[in-house]
Amino acid sequence: MPVVPLPFAADHPVFLGHFPNRPIVPGVLLLDWAQAAIEAQLGQCVHALVEAKFHSPATPADTLKLDFEVSDTVVRFEIRSESQKIASGRFPLPSSVLA
Repeated sequence: MPVVPLPFAADHPVFLGHFPNRPIVPGVLLLDWAQAAIEAQLGQCVHALVEAKFHSPATPADTLKLDFEVSDTVVRFEIRSESQKIASGRFPLPSSVLA
């Protein structure tokens, strides 16, 4: 599995309202970062997220890393902070979406 850092600024504007006094990274932002990092590594688009699970919240203090694995039809990923699993999911590869 390639391991890719998912850097973000601790003062990202999303933390102002998500949530006051206990900021966490919104799940949709985690998925967007994962998709962008996977596409950059593969040099191709992935579409139609078919599975996403959120295991633990990520905070502005966390250092996030994306691990992913590519098969013939799907990309499976995990987002981690240290040894803590934050999120996981699957993106089908474009040829499997069209099949």
